Amino acid sequence: MRNLVAFPLLGLAVMLQSAIVSQVSLLSGYADLILILLAAWALQERVASAWHWALLAGILAGFVTRMPWLIVLIGYLAVVYLAQLLQRRVWQAPLLAMFSVTLMGTLFIHFMSYAFLTLSGTPLQLGDVLGLVTLPSLLLNMLLAIPVYAFMRDLARWVYPSEEAE
Repeated sequence: MRNLVAFPLLGLAVMLQSAIVSQVSLLSGYADLILILLAAWALQERVASAWHWALLAGILAGFVTRMPWLIVLIGYLAVVYLAQLLQRRVWQAPLLAMFSVTLMGTLFIHFMSYAFLTLSGTPLQLGDVLGLVTLPSLLLNMLLAIPVYAFMRDLARWVYPSEEAE
């Protein structure tokens, strides 16, 4: 039952990403709301379903993006892996972990996208991609990281209540 909250939340996030967030751009970059949601969810202590969320998010985002769904799926699974790794190591500084996962996840997904587009024959200059797409996207992701983390922390407390509250 606890995993069922993923369907409406990730569905709403995909709709918001494709309809609203992708329209708010800085230079040529835009925020990745789904990446930030996954990172914030995987950083919560009591959450046991982060891998399911990443799989569902990768499949849903694969329908609305022009990138191959496998690249999106691998990127989101890597974000969850990194978040869970940091959650065990940097447990006393959750916002530092959130910023770190957002930074590395954004860079990883953009690198995979750049590599795919380059291998498929699209001529892209690395400096232009970094300056016009990756860095603005990173800035927008960092701006969204704190409010999304707070929302996901509250959601995790509601979905996984502590034993003291029961």
